[in-house]
Order: sequence, then C-alpha cells, then structure tokens
Amino acid sequence: MGNREDLLAGAKRCLREKGYDRTSVRDIATTAGVSMAAIGYHYGSREALLSQALFGLLDEWGDSLGRALAPGAGDDAVRGFERMWDGLIEQFAEHPDLWLATVELFMQAQRQPELREQLADGIDQGWRGMAAILESVPEEAVTERSARTLGMIQTALLSGVMIQCLSAPPGSAPTSADVLEGLRAMAKLIEPA
Repeated sequence: MGNREDLLAGAKRCLREKGYDRTSVRDIATTAGVSMAAIGYHYGSREALLSQALFGLLDEWGDSLGRALAPGAGDDAVRGFERMWDGLIEQFAEHPDLWLATVELFMQAQRQPELREQLADGIDQGWRGMAAILESVPEEAVTERSARTLGMIQTALLSGVMIQCLSAPPGSAPTSADVLEGLRAMAKLIEPA
C-alpha cells in the first residue's frame, strides 16, 4: 500500500480504538507508519481523513450487515423482522466501537457543513437500504416514499435502540422481543377507532 492507503487504514483503526474526538494526527501517522505531514498532503486535514475513514467503515459494515439482515428462506414477515432485530442487537454488542463512532459522526456533522452533506447522503442511502430489507426487494425497487417513511422509521428505531443497548448495564439491554412487543403496543395506539 502507498501512504494514502496506509493513512486511511490507520485512521480506520484509530477510529475503532479511540473514537473520532480522541484520535490525533500523531495517532494516525504512527499507526500508519508515515509522517504527520502526509495527512495534509493526501487528505487536507485530520477531519477530512477521519470522515473518509468513518464512511469507509460504515460502507464496509453496511454491506455485510445488509446481507446478514436479509430475511431467510421461509421466513414470514414477523420472523424476518424479529431475526433482523436479533442481528442488529448482536451487532451493537459485537462492534460497540463502530456504533460509538457513528454517534460521534452525527455530533461532528453539526459543526462541519461539508460533513453534514455527506451524512445526509448516507442517511438517504440508509433509509433506502432499510426499506429494501423490510420489503424484501432490491434497493433500486424501493420507492422514494417508502424510503422516506418505512426506511426512516426503521433507521430511527435502530438509532434509538442502539444508543440504549450501548448505555445499558450488562444483561439489561433491549431484546428483539422487547422491540417487537413495543411496536405492537404502539400500533394499537395509532389504529383508527
């Protein structure tokens, strides 16, 4: 690999180990085995490199997660949804570093307009991906309305449950059964009389 690729790999590793805010230029350069000046030369700034690294991690993770969360052969809608939540909650426990980095990304985006634009694009893709999983269709078959409603609600649920899982004391994190029971209770509240 060249310096550019080494820096990107080093930034990914630092993000997972230290998080966005605690990763310094020196950390990245040391991990990558290159000079600190190489960051400015190849990426312009620490923030630009960390943002690219984080979006790269999310893309890698998203592709594998999408395959893992797709309904299994013979799953009905309820079982597919339950299995998806089992997989998500398992991912929260297995990769807390990546999930914490996503929370940091949202906070950084509030201060960096160019990052906020990238994040908005990523959220749109996430909505579409979630709707595709739930509807069991390819992403290109998801309508704009479905992405904006079904995908958005699933993403909001995912974000909220993720934060609760990461914050919960051991053994008390939400389960897929909790999520399904809560959704059923909410559905009753909004059913027409």
